[in-house]
Formats: sequence, C-alpha cells, structure tokens
Amino acid sequence: MKILVVDDERDVEMLFRQKFRKEIRSGLVELEFAFSGTEALERLHSTQPPDVLYIFSDINMPGMSGLELLDKVKAEFPQIHVSMISAYGDNENYNKAINSGAKKFFTKPVDFDSLRVEVTELAKSSV
Repeated sequence: MKILVVDDERDVEMLFRQKFRKEIRSGLVELEFAFSGTEALERLHSTQPPDVLYIFSDINMPGMSGLELLDKVKAEFPQIHVSMISAYGDNENYNKAINSGAKKFFTKPVDFDSLRVEVTELAKSSV
C-alpha cells in the first residue's frame, strides 16, 4: 500500500521511515513524500489512476494548506483516504478536517502506534 506523507518539514521523512521500517521491509507499506500541497497533487496526477491509497498531511503549510489539499483530493480522488495532522489540537481545524472527509485527525507529536493501527487496517482492507 502506497502512502503519501505531505509536510513542509523535511525531517519528517526520516522520522516516518524510522517508525515504519518494519512495515516497509515487510512490503506492507511504501512511503512517498511531498513537501507541499502542490507537490502532492502533482504526485497524484503522475499516475492514472493514482497509486496512492492513503495521504497523511500536515494542516499548516505555506502556500496550499493541508485543508485545501484535503478538499482538492476529495473532489478529484474520493477513493483516497486522507488523515490530517496539526501541531494544534483545536476544535476548528478538527471539525473542518472531519467535515471535509478526513479519515482521522492527529496532533503532534504523532502517536505512531495509533497511526500504525490505522495504516495496517487500511492495508488489509485494500488487498
């Protein structure tokens, strides 16, 4: 299962690769990274149909926010599951994300155990 992580902080890539190393080695997941909403959309448009099944996106990014990305993904690719992450666990962002179709809402620091459960369930249901 291909996962696209979208975050403007580049150190997130190393963290995700470390936290999911068992799942990557076993072939359960393949991680890709985009460092902006625009780059994420370009990645989704690069294969027809998109081969990404799950997007994990930060909300606060320069340019296109994660919530704007969520709206665009849900409009163009409704089959792709999207979860959001924010450094701020405020109700406004949570409600906007869930009402726009986000599967889950995580706050930083990421609870990787919960995220691993989410990814594993999604991987099993997509087989």
